[in-house]
Amino acid sequence: MSAALFDQKQRNNITLIIIIILGAFILFSLSGIFGALLATLVMYTIFRPVNIFLIERWKWRKSLSATFIIIGSFFIIVFPFYGLINMIAKKVIALTRDPEKIQQTINEINKFMGDKLQQPDLIADNLQKGVSYAGNLLTSILGGAANLLLELTVMYFLLYFLFVGYREFEKGLLRYSPFRDENAIRFGIELRNITYSNVLGQGFIALIQGGAVALGYWMFDFADPLFWGVICVILSFIPLVGAPLVFVPACIIKFIDGDTFNAVAMLLWGFILVTNIDNVLRLVIAKRVGDIHPIITIIGVIIGIPMFGIMGLVFGPLLLSYFLITVKIYETNRLAEVRFNKNNSGD
Repeated sequence: MSAALFDQKQRNNITLIIIIILGAFILFSLSGIFGALLATLVMYTIFRPVNIFLIERWKWRKSLSATFIIIGSFFIIVFPFYGLINMIAKKVIALTRDPEKIQQTINEINKFMGDKLQQPDLIADNLQKGVSYAGNLLTSILGGAANLLLELTVMYFLLYFLFVGYREFEKGLLRYSPFRDENAIRFGIELRNITYSNVLGQGFIALIQGGAVALGYWMFDFADPLFWGVICVILSFIPLVGAPLVFVPACIIKFIDGDTFNAVAMLLWGFILVTNIDNVLRLVIAKRVGDIHPIITIIGVIIGIPMFGIMGLVFGPLLLSYFLITVKIYETNRLAEVRFNKNNSGD
């Protein structure tokens, strides 16, 4: 009896080792489309209520509901994203074709700093480094867009079957979850709240800030208000410092050009209105949905951009937040196990 039990335990251990090896191999094989898998999770979380409403309230067929959501999300998300990439690409190409304009700006800054502070190369050198870094970053971001078609195809393929079989999918998550049912449900709720906060909440903040910057650029006679408003939408996913990265350098250049009134006016507009949009709306979103701490967001962006390109602004903070939620759930389980063992030993 004991020998048979020992043999069964050995078989189970061997099976577990095989599962771990095969699982590691599969994860390694899927590393190239990890962004698509994470995007599928985010899209499922966002559109899950719509799918359930269409199927259970309006009695749509599951396949029709899934198709409708996929087509709708394509027009809502993918088309604007394509327009954004196209706009940035055209601007970068235009700048590379006109290096004299960049050099003229650098020379003006050199002259201004030399006259005022006797530091002719202080800002200019840093500006050149910044332009070089930004160019490399944009190249990385635009290069990552080359894999966008593959990732979109994988994402929508998976989404279709998840929406059609949403009940079986969620039951399977509960069944194979390493957490207790109540903690798995809690994990799902926190995951949903974090996703809503970072994708929908931060996306809304970014749109408002970008619109405010574009309006300020238009009112105070700055060039390309629409383009820089769009850039502000992207950078606004970086809390606290995102929007100032757009309007502060522009105001410095405007001031050097001699347009002191508009430079100061835009600075006031930016620091009084634009930056406080982030502060106020973030508090509202934190109370209603949930919040990601700015430190987590910044670290997540640093992690996310090399991995996912421009989508790292969203995926990086989400991935880090999911990790921290998992750690918190694990700690809760461990403490519950310790209390259970203490109670049993007391008996």
